[in-house]
Amino acid sequence: MTLATDLAGLDATAQAELVHSGEVSAAELVDAAIERIERLNPQLNAVALPMFEHARDAVRTGVPSGPFAGVPYLLKDLVVEIEGTPFHEGSLFLRDHVSSYTSELVTRLQRAGLVVLGRTSTPEFGMAPTCESALYGPTRNPWDPAYSTSGSSGGSAAAVASGMVPMAHGNDLGGSLRFPAAACGLFGLKPTRARVPLGPEYGDAVCGWAVEHALTVSVRDSATLLDATAGPMLGDPYPAPPLARPLLAEVGADPGRLRIAYSPRTPGGALGHRDCVAALDDAVALCASLGHEVVEADLPGLDETVGAAIGTVFDSATAWIIGYWARRLGRRPGPDELDPLTRAYWGRGRQVSAADHLLAVTDLQAFARAVARFLTGFDAWLTPTMSEPPALLGEITSTREEPLRAAERGASTVAYPLVVANITGNPAMSVPLSWNAAGLPIGVHFLGRFGDEATLLRLAAQLEEARPWANRRAPLHATLVKCGDPQGC
Repeated sequence: MTLATDLAGLDATAQAELVHSGEVSAAELVDAAIERIERLNPQLNAVALPMFEHARDAVRTGVPSGPFAGVPYLLKDLVVEIEGTPFHEGSLFLRDHVSSYTSELVTRLQRAGLVVLGRTSTPEFGMAPTCESALYGPTRNPWDPAYSTSGSSGGSAAAVASGMVPMAHGNDLGGSLRFPAAACGLFGLKPTRARVPLGPEYGDAVCGWAVEHALTVSVRDSATLLDATAGPMLGDPYPAPPLARPLLAEVGADPGRLRIAYSPRTPGGALGHRDCVAALDDAVALCASLGHEVVEADLPGLDETVGAAIGTVFDSATAWIIGYWARRLGRRPGPDELDPLTRAYWGRGRQVSAADHLLAVTDLQAFARAVARFLTGFDAWLTPTMSEPPALLGEITSTREEPLRAAERGASTVAYPLVVANITGNPAMSVPLSWNAAGLPIGVHFLGRFGDEATLLRLAAQLEEARPWANRRAPLHATLVKCGDPQGC
């Protein structure tokens, strides 16, 4: 086996330990990851914008001896920018854009020792629960390339699940980090609102719904990374509640006997796909076997008023996104520069008045208080992450004749209300505990209390120990695939 293959089986913490001990250099880690990307990306289309020479230059300059010294990393092509490098947000409208500034998050990632190798694919502006934009084409799931990675952080999910890199950036405005984690068999933590800064360009985004973090193989990588990136930036509109101690200290700590609510029902009262409900039942049994109290209970307040308010905010968010980029680029998008779904959302968003938007925010803030009251009686709320297994590629796509087709088909795969964590600002996580008979991952989802990543990470580490998932490898994984051939050379 080659060094590139050997390293593909290690999480980011283990790779960094090799650099700290002197067994492997940062340059070797980076070159090994580049080799894996070049080997696997033609089949998966996960890395949309390679930045290999940028990464090698960073290593030659010298990487900081942070917790992830020399570890290769990929940025999702959405929100987070690096000065002087291409940045497209999955859109033909931005296909010639080069960033004029570096995001604070990137500065913190680099300070932690991470080396950015490129950008991963995303649907246009993160709008759909799949990665199939007109600009980048479809990203394929390493567990079966006929299937979607979900979205919108699907390119990052495919890159990590295939072993190209041990972890990769994702962001989440309504489940966009957690859905791909479930579809690709990864751990996906959505932090508390404002835990990670969005500056210098944004104070917050879409009423504080948008958050930044990563898709990881291990719980400890997620905790260590959040320790390295958390904390407000000067001028942020508000901070997240302070943490009692580093989150890495929570990994392996006894969670105690938790009280966990669960529900198999979507907001309309229907059950999800049988595979997703089976994964939930399995997670309930596992939590009970670990000594936790598990109680069936539906989340209160998820009524038609809340649903309508969510739609209003999403529509106005699309109008804001297009308006923001039109102002930044100095022009409006041309007739063929937006995907049909984005153009449809943009049209609807321009019909939302300022009063409509603020009334929706009022309704959603009232709902958030109801969720907070509910969680005074529970440590977490458990559901399936997705309401269906990953969809076949091509199913969640729109056409000019059917511009909302992707939204309608996509909604059937993401019917469980992961957006609640974005509305409330609460932390949440998708945990990869199950696979269906077809070999596709089926995640389960825990919503935590506001500011309480600690409890979620203690529980996640306990589940990881009880049901290890890291050694369960996708068929298209760098430890298994040589020379681009799943059968070997």
